[in-house]
Amino acid sequence: MAAQRLIALDVMRGLTIALMIMVNTPGSWSYVYPPLLHANWHGCTPTDLVFPFFLFIVGVSMWFSFKKFDKGITKKSLLKVLKRALILFLLGVFLNAFPNFNFEKLRLFGVLQRISIAYLIGALLYLQFNYKQLLGIFTGILISYWGILFFGSPEGPYELTSNFVLKVDKFLFGEIHLYKGFGIPFDPEGFLSSIPAVATLLLGYFSGRIIELTGNIIQVIKKLLLIGAIAVFVGFIWSFAFPINKALWTSTYVLYSGGLAMVFLAFLLWIIDVHHFKKWATSFLHFGTNPLAIYIFSGIYVKTIIYLIKVKNSQGELVSGYNYLFTDVFAPIAGNMNGSLLFAIAHIIFFWFITYVLYKRKIFIKI
Repeated sequence: MAAQRLIALDVMRGLTIALMIMVNTPGSWSYVYPPLLHANWHGCTPTDLVFPFFLFIVGVSMWFSFKKFDKGITKKSLLKVLKRALILFLLGVFLNAFPNFNFEKLRLFGVLQRISIAYLIGALLYLQFNYKQLLGIFTGILISYWGILFFGSPEGPYELTSNFVLKVDKFLFGEIHLYKGFGIPFDPEGFLSSIPAVATLLLGYFSGRIIELTGNIIQVIKKLLLIGAIAVFVGFIWSFAFPINKALWTSTYVLYSGGLAMVFLAFLLWIIDVHHFKKWATSFLHFGTNPLAIYIFSGIYVKTIIYLIKVKNSQGELVSGYNYLFTDVFAPIAGNMNGSLLFAIAHIIFFWFITYVLYKRKIFIKI
């Protein structure tokens, strides 16, 4: 039964990767529908759910993949965890550096780096502590992070220019190595804000435990729905004092996004396992079997056609391959706004075809 239920997890993983490609690859950032953009600062859009959903899935998978290890950190388990975390982190650094490899101004953190840190800490916690202890650690992370932000920068604990996350990252790494997309050097995947991301992963771990240890699929769905709804409610109520904010990865964001992930997984289990409605999900299953590999490839592909491929457009101007595809192929078909969306959808189909070939050939790239 548990093995069958993992089909829903693969589908959720695939849906998350597909949406990640969509929100990361519009034809033009000037033409994007609001739900496909991150919240400017506080708040949560559908796009803000993509990353925590993926971390949640990592946590669910961890419950099943780590069962073979005994409790307590051993040399074998430690080396396994360290190796995977290091590979993920270095791949993230490579993606940031590609294709110019300007290490003087290199951004050190990013999506893969956050997954690496959360995986490393979460795996070591899982190996060392039991379920009740992990519940206590989960609660401790949420409450202590609130305190750290509030007392670390009381003059503006949740503001872009004055939060404690920014202060720590600037002190440790310097402004030159931080993300610049907010108008100032601030990294939404920085070091300190990676700690509450561990709590997102733990929510996935708790969900994996519910899936396997609850005998009846209907009871599994009910438990996930109930706990997920409570997490969303608590996150929302708490947000009046501690805003929901993806860039800071606030504790309220952990509860709100993680609760929605539990509810969504319950919905997929109901559709796929109870009603056996699976055909619609086949394409997403392909995505879900090589998620990190296709994410890395998509990042390399996008940077290649932006920085390394130059093409003359219809105006005779030399532009990037990315710009050419939007202005000369997709925008003429559907206009600027819908053309930008069509550009993203076309790339989802392109990357799906790659995952389909890998799936048919039974090639599953483990990272």
